[in-house]
Amino acid sequence: MPSPHVSIPGPPADVRETLAALQARLGLTAEFPAEVVVDAERAAALPPSGTHADRTGIELVTIDPASSMDLDQAVQIERAGTGFLVRYAISDVGHFVQPGSALDAETHRRGQTMYAPGARIPLHPPVLSEGAASLLADGRPRPSMLWELRLDATGELTDVALTRALVLSRAKLSYESVQADLDAGTPHPSIALLPKVGRLRREREIQRGGVSLNLPEQEIVEEPDGRWALEFRDVVPVEDYNAQISLLTGMAAARVMLDAKVGILRTLPPAGDDEVDSLRRRVNALGVEWPRSVTYPDFVRSLSPNRPRELAALTRCTTLFRGAGYVAFDGALPDENHLHSALAAPYAHTTAPLRRLIDRYVLEICHAELGGTPVPEWARAALTALPGEMAASDRTSASYERGVMDLAEALVLKGRVGERFPAVVTDVNPKTGQATVQVADPAVELRVQAGETKPGSEVVVRIVEVDLHEGRVDISIDA
Repeated sequence: MPSPHVSIPGPPADVRETLAALQARLGLTAEFPAEVVVDAERAAALPPSGTHADRTGIELVTIDPASSMDLDQAVQIERAGTGFLVRYAISDVGHFVQPGSALDAETHRRGQTMYAPGARIPLHPPVLSEGAASLLADGRPRPSMLWELRLDATGELTDVALTRALVLSRAKLSYESVQADLDAGTPHPSIALLPKVGRLRREREIQRGGVSLNLPEQEIVEEPDGRWALEFRDVVPVEDYNAQISLLTGMAAARVMLDAKVGILRTLPPAGDDEVDSLRRRVNALGVEWPRSVTYPDFVRSLSPNRPRELAALTRCTTLFRGAGYVAFDGALPDENHLHSALAAPYAHTTAPLRRLIDRYVLEICHAELGGTPVPEWARAALTALPGEMAASDRTSASYERGVMDLAEALVLKGRVGERFPAVVTDVNPKTGQATVQVADPAVELRVQAGETKPGSEVVVRIVEVDLHEGRVDISIDA
């Protein structure tokens, strides 16, 4: 399923009731209890602590969607001999959230920020997430956890440091503006080396056997008259480069915690030989050749979502990306899998503490270990419960995103009952016979009984009924 990339300010009036019902069903509310708001306002007024070193002289910049205000990361890259020095400042949320406070308890209840158009459910109150703790380029220094990652000439990590530091973001950049500047040969000096380092890190990923799926991203966009539209969004190259910096940091954090034998990892079990063989047979049945001499990562990289059969093959390849979870440990390494198989390396969430609970704990553990101080007891005490809390939050987030996207698809197609659209069958459930079809314009993914239709087929679908209240679109495949 394409991942929803929501970037609009508010929902149209005719979906607000249904959106509110979805939130209620999932137990979500954007409002915070009064005692949590008081805690957040108190925290927002805190001055930097004496442990924050002054690093405001570093020319850091943020790169995010243009409308984002909850800015977790700021980056600067420079040459260091024949290699590189990557400085990655992460919001020091631990400075603002007092362990055991009402604010702390509420973040554990929420787990992460839930995204929806005009109905974002934040992890922290906006006074922190879009104010005092956000790395905004407003001339005001912010407390951060500053990673310093040294790479050799090939992009391999050679040294890691993590310091509590006061930093100053110089510019709030968007993916599109950075890409335009790179294409014009006029990048911001702080990130002129980002493409070089990003490509080197991608090469290291390929050498490790890592893989990412190049599936289209569904995006909800707002028309000038306030209506919603759906598109399949093209990811600009700088997004991949920027993601490589985040992945680099997460792998560094995982290594620090594994060496210390205390921490929590994001894991994905590796696929067994039988699962790969089964996938190979199903892909070959689509008419897409996958020779036995070609590895799974190399095969995935060879596929294009712009070719119908290969889009169906990519969709089937997602079956090997299931089972992601969290593994916590304290005193001994975990017996179970501690790798993230898509990255072919251990990995930890550490770069988005404004938007994800677990990152705050990873940062505190890594800061203690790299600084030679004891891991805070409150951080150790939370390790047992964190995997379950995050897993529950992940399930809620997935349900919310899917519900919002179903609603958006129904809204876009509401006035188009009876119309016919060319589509590609991306998958068919062998047990239920239900097919998933992808329509390019409008950019929707819909479900229908497949009959004799096979994955990879190009078909014409007709809109039969749209129920906006339920966020449901019924379609048929025309003969």
